[in-house]
Amino acid sequence: MTGMEVFALCAVVLLLICAMGMALEAYKRSMELREKELELLAVRAAEKAAQYAAGAERLEQRVRVLERIATDRAAQLAETIGQIGDGAAEQNPALVGQIEALREARAN
Repeated sequence: MTGMEVFALCAVVLLLICAMGMALEAYKRSMELREKELELLAVRAAEKAAQYAAGAERLEQRVRVLERIATDRAAQLAETIGQIGDGAAEQNPALVGQIEALREARAN
């Protein structure tokens, strides 16, 4: 091997090392960028999850209110039926058994 060939070989090896270094640096930067993108996605996902949780809580509160309204109305209706039933029992003693059966069903 002549001196020129050795010099060319060393130059090629040196260029390969430099190219590998630059490629490694570019890969590191792309990984850092991807990491930042994933962090942003995680923050967005957490924000959406919080929004969904708040929406679910609002819906649960609404359902509780509606259940309370329905229960209160059912209790008022049962009381009214009971009052009507008491008056009907006084007027027609044959209905007493049916009224007691309705009261038991209402209690259960």
